[in-house]
Amino acid sequence: MNNHIPFLSKSRFIKGLQCHKALWLLTHHPEVQDEVRASQQAVFDAGTHVGMLAQNLHPGGVEIPFEGLSVPEQLAMTQEEIKKGTKTIYEAAFSFDNVFVKVDILHNGRKGWELYEVKGATEAKEVYLNDIAVQYYVASGAGIKIKKAALVHIDTSYVRHGEIDVRGLFAVQNVTKTVLERQPFVVKELKAMRSMLKKDTPAIDIGHHCFEPYECPCRGHCWAHIPSPSVFDFADLGKPDPFTFYQQGIVKMADVPREALGWRQKLQYDGTLHRKNALDTDAIQSFIDSLWYPLAFMDFETTCLTPIPLFDGTRPFQSVPFQFSLHWFDSPDGTLNHREFLAQTDGDPQKDFLTTLLDSLPKDACILTWNKGFEGKVLRALGERFPKYRNRIRAIMDTMVDLMAPFRRKQIYDWKFHGSYSIKAVLPALVTELSYQSLTISDGGAAAEGWLRMRGTSDREEQDQIRRDLLEYCHLDTLAMVRILEKMMGMCNILTERKIGPRKNKRPSGR
Repeated sequence: MNNHIPFLSKSRFIKGLQCHKALWLLTHHPEVQDEVRASQQAVFDAGTHVGMLAQNLHPGGVEIPFEGLSVPEQLAMTQEEIKKGTKTIYEAAFSFDNVFVKVDILHNGRKGWELYEVKGATEAKEVYLNDIAVQYYVASGAGIKIKKAALVHIDTSYVRHGEIDVRGLFAVQNVTKTVLERQPFVVKELKAMRSMLKKDTPAIDIGHHCFEPYECPCRGHCWAHIPSPSVFDFADLGKPDPFTFYQQGIVKMADVPREALGWRQKLQYDGTLHRKNALDTDAIQSFIDSLWYPLAFMDFETTCLTPIPLFDGTRPFQSVPFQFSLHWFDSPDGTLNHREFLAQTDGDPQKDFLTTLLDSLPKDACILTWNKGFEGKVLRALGERFPKYRNRIRAIMDTMVDLMAPFRRKQIYDWKFHGSYSIKAVLPALVTELSYQSLTISDGGAAAEGWLRMRGTSDREEQDQIRRDLLEYCHLDTLAMVRILEKMMGMCNILTERKIGPRKNKRPSGR
C-alpha cells in the first residue's frame, strides 16, 4: 500500500500474532470492528480492577495515565519519573522500534528494574508470555535495564478473610528466562507484521484463530459470507468440527452429508432443513410420573467472572448466590404460589439467601430446576460455608429433579430449538406467549453484571430500576419452567383443567 512504517502497540502486536488479517483491518479499517458486548465489557472492567489492586504489591507508586495524555506526553512523564528516582511506576509508557507499550507495574528492586504484567487469569498462557516479551523488548530498547520479568496472576487457593491480602490473592511467576528466549521471535514477528501492513489485505480465511486465544473483534466482517443455517450452527455434544467441513467447501448445513453427523446433530439437521420434531411420549410420561407434590420450580442467580473474592470465605471466581425465584403448587389442583429473594446492596448475601430459601420451600417438595448441577453446586458451597444448615441442604438436593434432562436427552426436540436445550431456546419454541426478548436483563451473565452494578452505584433511581429488571428476569425463569411442564403434560394428553404436574400428590417411597 505504502512505505510508511506502521506504528504498533502491545495489543496490536498480540492481535497480529493471532491473525495478520485482523491486524491489517484494525490498522487500515478500524471501523469494521464489532461492537463490544456488555459481557465483554464486564470482563474488561474486571481486568482493570484486578490491575489496580495488584498495584498494592508495590504500593506508593506513580501512575502514568492513559486518558487525557497523548502518547508523547505519557512517554515524557515516564522518563521524568525515572529521572526523579521514582521507585515504582504504574502503567509506565515506552516506545522503541515504532512500538508503544504500557507496563502494568515497573518497580526498581534491589537488583534493578522489575517488570510485572498483571492478568485476571489463573495460570500462565502462551499469549501472556508473548505480551511480556514485547514489553521487555520495547522497554529494554528504550534504555531500561530489566533484571526481572514476571507474570502476576490469580491464585485460586486464596480464601478471603477480611480485607484482601494481595500477596495471597496474587501469584507472581518469574518468567525472565522465557522472555529472554523469545526476543528473537519478537523481532522476527515485528518485521513480518510491518511488511504485511504495507501490502493489500492478507488473503487469510476464517479458522480456529478467529477464537483463539481471544475472540476476534473483526469476526463480523470476516464471517459476513457465511450463510444461515451453516455448518457452524451445529450444537450439543459430539458436534463435528465445522472447519473440517468448511475446508472441504461445505458451508451450508444442507450440503453436509447426513451420515457424517452424530445422532444429536441428525435431529438438528432434520429439524432445521425439514421442520421435523421428535417426541418420546413414554420417556416424558415416565419423567412426569417421577414427580410429586408439593411441586416447586426453583432458579438461582449468582455472581460470575469475579476474580477478586467479594466476601469472606469465598475464593476467586466463586459463584455467590444473590437471588432466587420459587414457584410452587401444593397439590394438583392448587394455585400457583411465588416467593422471591434479591439481596440488598450491602454485605454478604449468602446467609440471608440460604435462610430465606429454606423458609420458603414447601416441606418435602419435589424441586424442579433447569440444569440442577448448577443449583446443586451453589447449595454444596453454601453447606460448606454454613455447616449448621448442611443437613437441610442435603435434604433439598435429594429432592431436586432436572427439568432440562428430557431436553438434553432429546426426548423432546422441536426444530425451533436449533440444537440447543437452553431454556432460552426451549421457551419461545414451546410457549410462544412468553419471551425473554423484551427484558432489559435476559441472561444470567447480565443478571450478575446488573447486581454488581446495583451494588456499585449510589444512584437510588438506578438501583431501583436494576432491582425491578432482576426480579422480572428471575421470575420469568421459574414461570417458564411451569409453562414448559404444562406443555410436556399436554404432549402426553395428561393435562386436565386447573391441574399441572403428576397425578400423585406425595413423594414416592425410596427417594
